[in-house]
Amino acid sequence: MSPATASCATRFAVWLRGRLGRAVLASYAAALLMPWPGLWLRRPHSLGSGGIGLHLPPVLLGVLLFAAGFQIRLHALTGLLRRPLALLAAPALHLTVPLVLVPVLIVLLQQTPDSDHGSGIVTAMVLIVTMPVAANATVWTAKAAGDQPTIVAAVLGSTLVSPLTTPLVISSLATLLHGPYAHTLSAAAQLTRGTFALSGIVLPCVAGLLCRIVTPAAWLGFLESGVTTCALLASLATTYVNASGALAPCLAHPRPLLVGAAVAAAAGTCGASFLLGHAAGATLRLDRGTRSSLALACGMSNSSAGAVMITTAMPDKPHLLLPVLAYGLVQKSLAGLVVRQALPAPSPS
Repeated sequence: MSPATASCATRFAVWLRGRLGRAVLASYAAALLMPWPGLWLRRPHSLGSGGIGLHLPPVLLGVLLFAAGFQIRLHALTGLLRRPLALLAAPALHLTVPLVLVPVLIVLLQQTPDSDHGSGIVTAMVLIVTMPVAANATVWTAKAAGDQPTIVAAVLGSTLVSPLTTPLVISSLATLLHGPYAHTLSAAAQLTRGTFALSGIVLPCVAGLLCRIVTPAAWLGFLESGVTTCALLASLATTYVNASGALAPCLAHPRPLLVGAAVAAAAGTCGASFLLGHAAGATLRLDRGTRSSLALACGMSNSSAGAVMITTAMPDKPHLLLPVLAYGLVQKSLAGLVVRQALPAPSPS
């Protein structure tokens, strides 16, 4: 492989990442103006006469998780055993946050005049915050000069144990709801206990990790740029497909109360998650870099996996993807705030 080709791939990945914010806004605009392709892509389709099924959202999630595994540098884990407190705190807090915040959310949403008292929004939020730590938390940690071993352990740990922990947490929270949404969460717990968590979350991440291990060093830079570019494109496609599913029903039948409640629930839950992570880091007297990593591990859930779960468990309620869209925007904004606070102040000239 020529150095020129590798350099071109790297420059394109950097160029696309630098314009990602505008590209995300363009995806939302496309979903508002042309939602029909996104609605078509959300549905399962058969390929050829053999009836092979293709469902795009899980495929895009697999691409994102493969890329996440490929970009994990295992050498970052060196020395973690010398800091067992941070190693245990990050995944433990990520598991605990839903159990603390969802009951509070249920109480608050019971005051709304909605017919189900916000049970649909609560269900959507449960399926977001119980997902593993988002892999791009490692990128934000690098920007914040945070503790990479802590966040890598949180991402890998929460992903690998998700077939066991996610259904347990969802089942526990399902007991707080009544009626059809309680049954929906129970069914979702069965899905995560079955093939969804293993084949849809764990295996793509492990496959990416193994591919990085066996990739020759001479190819690693080029392939990492290519994988990063594919992940960014898959992320934009996921945003467009989810936004099409969420915004099209809202445009056809506007429900301002639902939109306001979804945004408020997502913003409040995500913000509280970041605050709990930061407070835990301060209580444990961790250094600034480790505190920022802990806040990111608590606040950044894999919302793409949550969107796939919502689409799978509630295909007839695409409007419940609204909390996913709001959560994704809020967690990126708060991650940027963590970065700005974690970076040391410039020294006076």
